Amino acid sequence: MTIEILMPALSPTMTEGNLLKWHKKEGDSVAAGDMLAEIETDKATMEVEAVDDGILAKILVAEGTENVQVNSVIAVLAEEGESVEEAAAYTSSESGKTERKESPSEEVSSEDKATSAETKPSKPAESKEKSSSQVENNDRIIASPLAKRIAAQGNIDLKSIQGTGPKGRIIKNDVLEAESAGMKNNKPAAIEYGESGFTDVSVSSMRKVIAKRLSESKQTVPHFYLSVDVEIDALMQMRKELNNAIDPEKVTVNDFVLKACAQALMEVPEANASWMGDTIRLYQNADISVAVALDDGLITPIVRAANLKSLRSISSEVKELVKKAKNGSLKPEEFQGGSFSLSNLGMYGINQFQAIVNPPQGCILAVGAGIQKPVAKNGEMKIATVMNCTLSVDHRVIDGKVGALLLSAIKRNLENPVLMLA
Repeated sequence: MTIEILMPALSPTMTEGNLLKWHKKEGDSVAAGDMLAEIETDKATMEVEAVDDGILAKILVAEGTENVQVNSVIAVLAEEGESVEEAAAYTSSESGKTERKESPSEEVSSEDKATSAETKPSKPAESKEKSSSQVENNDRIIASPLAKRIAAQGNIDLKSIQGTGPKGRIIKNDVLEAESAGMKNNKPAAIEYGESGFTDVSVSSMRKVIAKRLSESKQTVPHFYLSVDVEIDALMQMRKELNNAIDPEKVTVNDFVLKACAQALMEVPEANASWMGDTIRLYQNADISVAVALDDGLITPIVRAANLKSLRSISSEVKELVKKAKNGSLKPEEFQGGSFSLSNLGMYGINQFQAIVNPPQGCILAVGAGIQKPVAKNGEMKIATVMNCTLSVDHRVIDGKVGALLLSAIKRNLENPVLMLA
């Protein structure tokens, strides 16, 4: 029996993904556990394993194809004893049944037949039905199967092609002409007007999700903000001593902040919470999401149970998570969930900013740069290294008093770093 290989859902929120690469080619033997393909989701790039044995009879979605719907058929596997040619001749229809797929030569013939048939006068009722269908599916690209295949193999965007077939249908020659004209997707998409000009950059899957989630957060979450200045001279001195003792593994200021947040969430457990709609979820441990900037967006890998870990353990784990985030190898469980978020732009020279709450979490802490400034101490002006921390809070989950208690606890831990070594 022919086995359909479906586009997997690699996270609970995934509805589509990009098929980056096939690790197997048509005709290859496949064993359960073999790496089949690389799929790009909105958060990371992951490898997909085979779950059945057989021969890869047909690849239906070419590598480099974007926006492939979850559970759509991407390839066909022939089981042991089954004819590979027979398996390759079938694909999944929208109804879930299998149907005969034309060979390349048959596609050419079908295209010619379709061209001929569509140029003939049709019955009035039939014409009306086609017209209605076109209106309902005006976002769908009308192209022959052969044209779609050539476009996929050549990495050509069908949206950029004007069809010359019946009713604007894109046919083989249209795609071949576009390919010769250099309309491949990997060509620069810059279109210049006048002296200034501009460049339209396609939006990645990750950027689309970021835009959607943060827009929803600002529109639906009632934010309020609390800000405090933290003197970190004692922290900087302890960091220096620790790093001299544990070289080459260096503890960063952000590691101290993460640990301070984890301990503070244990001191103020009402703030370690998420809005779940009908309920407020209170967490037993501090699972801290750390914002990591990537070339095409942002991802927040999680340090689980940070309240139970040492500074050195946190530092080592954060470094590993950042490395995996940047090479796209994070697992879903490493970036989904979390009870609190931390965003630090101090390394970019930013003194103060307000972050957007990451739903359903109740809080996110924005950390600025440590800068030297005069401060009043015991009636005298002295120079201290001061770092601004701003807490963004979801008022549905946390009230002002609880937010103030949390931020005060974070400040106390940072100004007395010995508390984080206990």
